[in-house]
Amino acid sequence: MAAAGPECAGPAEVQEIAEGVHVRPGRAAILFEAGNVANLGFVIGSRCVAVVDTGGSLAEGRALDCAIRRLTDLPVCFVVNTHVHPDHVLGNGAFEGHNPEFIGHAKLPRAMAARGETWLRRAAEHADEPARIVMPERTVGDRVQLDLGNRTVVLQAHPTAHTDNDLSVLDERTGVLFLGDLVFLEHLPVLDGSINGWIDELERLSGQAFQAVVPGHGPPVAPWPQAARPTTDYLLDLRARTRAWIARGGELGAAQDEIHPDDPDRWQLAGEYQRRNVSSAFAELEWEN
Repeated sequence: MAAAGPECAGPAEVQEIAEGVHVRPGRAAILFEAGNVANLGFVIGSRCVAVVDTGGSLAEGRALDCAIRRLTDLPVCFVVNTHVHPDHVLGNGAFEGHNPEFIGHAKLPRAMAARGETWLRRAAEHADEPARIVMPERTVGDRVQLDLGNRTVVLQAHPTAHTDNDLSVLDERTGVLFLGDLVFLEHLPVLDGSINGWIDELERLSGQAFQAVVPGHGPPVAPWPQAARPTTDYLLDLRARTRAWIARGGELGAAQDEIHPDDPDRWQLAGEYQRRNVSSAFAELEWEN
């Protein structure tokens, strides 16, 4: 077992969902106003460890690092960010002491540069210690394999969907796929890319076989392709309702007030994120014709 340093007084609670694959479950809460919002994870090989997302603060990142070191003394050689949102990347700085390779989608650096300072200011209002933006040293435009020692994980860049910088992580040994926020369960999906692209990408992925997936939010592990259905259904309904509103000549402000999830009891935080989703969908769909 690895020795825990003094900063490891509060290790994250993690679950081993498959051999050598661990997840720190998140909880449904408003970004910045609460910690532990997103599902984070790591995969342990015979040589080193790959971390998949690091949380929304340095404290979250340190707690995850502590949990890793309580399981293994192998170094963290890779830190992979599935996309730009702060609940997935602001813990990166906690892992700099391992000297890992930080990796993200080819469009992640631009997205971090555009939004990073704003998110740091918002995060500082709720954190005891300011976070910092740690940019990827390596980017993925298509597909990359990482060797953890007798274990390979595959990084896949996706076209614009939840964001324009979504990256998934597949552990080939167990068939577990970390999908980041391409899949939401229980927590209302949040649209920050393309509603059409997101629907198309989930339909494409649903035709592939994986043993299980780790969603960005919701239960730490779920069966596939069943896990895609709630997000797909929500997006299809949002698209249909928004298209109908636009076809009637409706305006955005009224759409935000009137377009609600078809199954509101399924989703947490709909009150916080539905209006934003309607705005994003409206901006894309009003130019279709």
